[in-house]
Order: sequence, then C-alpha cells, then structure tokens
Amino acid sequence: MESKLIIDVPDEETGERIDSFLSGKTDFTRTRIQQLIKDRNITVNGKPTKSSYKIEENDEIAIEVPEVETTEIKPENIKIDIVYEDSDIAVINKQAGLVVHPAHGHYSGTLVNAILYHIKDLSGINGEIRPGIVHRLDKDTSGLIVIAKNDKVHTALTEMFQEKKIRKTYLAILKGKLNKSEGKIVTQIGRDKNDRKKMTVIDDITKGKNAITNYRVISQNNLFTLVKVNIETGRTHQIRVHMRYLGYPILGDSVYGRKDNEKRQMLHAYKLEFIHPITEHPMEFTGEIPEDFQKALKKSDLKIDEIID
Repeated sequence: MESKLIIDVPDEETGERIDSFLSGKTDFTRTRIQQLIKDRNITVNGKPTKSSYKIEENDEIAIEVPEVETTEIKPENIKIDIVYEDSDIAVINKQAGLVVHPAHGHYSGTLVNAILYHIKDLSGINGEIRPGIVHRLDKDTSGLIVIAKNDKVHTALTEMFQEKKIRKTYLAILKGKLNKSEGKIVTQIGRDKNDRKKMTVIDDITKGKNAITNYRVISQNNLFTLVKVNIETGRTHQIRVHMRYLGYPILGDSVYGRKDNEKRQMLHAYKLEFIHPITEHPMEFTGEIPEDFQKALKKSDLKIDEIID
C-alpha cells in the first residue's frame, strides 16, 4: 500500500529548491527525492514538478511513496573483473552481455546479482533492485562502471556525474571512413516516436535532452574507423545515437545500424577518471579491452597503438 505525505510551504522557506527543501523535511535523501520527482510521485498543487522548482508560499507538496516491491534478488557467483575496491567504492570492468541491474520479472543473471556475491557492502539509495548502482552501461557495451558501497559516497558520486566531474572515455569501431579527424556533436536526444525502445536526435528542444559527445579518430581505413569518445552528458544510448547521426553507426549495433557479423556493438568504456569522494585523491582506471573487441579490430585492420589520454 502506498503512503502519502502532505507538506505545506511556510513563508520563510520560499525560494528554496524543492529537492533541497524536502530532503530537510523528510527522512529521504536528496537523491531519493529527485528519483521520486522523476517518477512523478511528488506533485506541487496537484501537478508534477521538477527537482529545480523553487517553492512558493502556500504550495501544497504531496509525496506518494510507492510500496516497496518484494523482490528475490539473490547473490550469484557470476565472474566479474573487479579492477579496484576500497571501503567506499569498487570499479568493475563489465563484460558485454551482462545487464547492469534487474528489472521487473527478471531478477537474476545481472551485474547486481554478481556484486551482491563478490562485494559485501553496497549503497541502498536506489533500492533493492539497484544496490550500489550510480550509472549504467548498456547490456552489450563493455567497460568500466563505478559502484558505491555506502549512501554517502553514492550521493557524492551522483552529484559528481551531474556536475560533469567524472570523465568517461570510450572506444568505438565505426562502419565507414569518418571524414573528420575529430569533432563535437551537440544535439537533443529523445525517444523515437516510432519505436519507444529506441532513442533518436530530435529538433524540438522541449521534447529532448541536451547531449554532447566529443570524438577523435585513432585509426581508420576505407571501411572502418576506430574513435575515442568522451561524453559530457549521459543520455540513454547517447554514443550509439550520435554515431548513427553522423552516418557512421557502431560496428555490431543492429539497433542503430544494419545487422552484421558481430554479436554486439563494438563499444567499450575503457577509461574512468574522477576525484575520490572521500580521500579526494585523483583516481584513473583503464579497463582491459575485451577479446571480441580486439578480434574486431584485427578483422577491421585497425590499430590501437595510439591510445591515449
């Protein structure tokens, strides 16, 4: 059964962001409040709101807290590559084919099941289905992902992602010879109106989210191009959509390009850089390039010697 809270805004607290206001008035963290707003479980005067909304006098804020879903998420001895671990974070080089977290009706065989087995402590901010999960990679994208081991670190990492203080670098093999050595793609990305499972570049700024992708060519020939990609935003399928937008879809990506002989998209999150949220030490991790990616490079006659900062 859902519970509902009603909070009235006093005059002296007008002008404050709603997520900040509610985190001080309830037992919920600011991150949890933002998720409730995103899920349309928080309304102001009967209407959905945004985390950035500044509250006004006499606003009536309603919070509907969904019933906690009973799940059967069990630790599973799935082999994972733990690149780094301390008392606050873990960094994992995720293999392709592994879904990051369970979804309704599918509670096994995911990265979450694996980390529940291999890592003792995990943050609980995202609930039972996503313990420790701060960001995601697509099922068939390999590479580095950082895991939070407590709520304090989870909140800090979430804010660092929002403030673009975490640098993620990818490698991608593209079909075709890219006609520029480097570039920056700035567009809006939103749901494809013809297929809700896909994302697309859209012209209407009111219906999409800003997406920024930087790329640089590492190696190429007449048929294929290896690029290094840095993203300034983290939209769903962002790199895959942007490469398709350029006219050079990622090799193996049957969703945003034509089906080929590769079993998955050749996209690998190979570097992760950030300041440790507790020790404040600079952290830099490199994820070993998986065997299938290396084989695809060889078949495509591409060289990776220049990788690089």
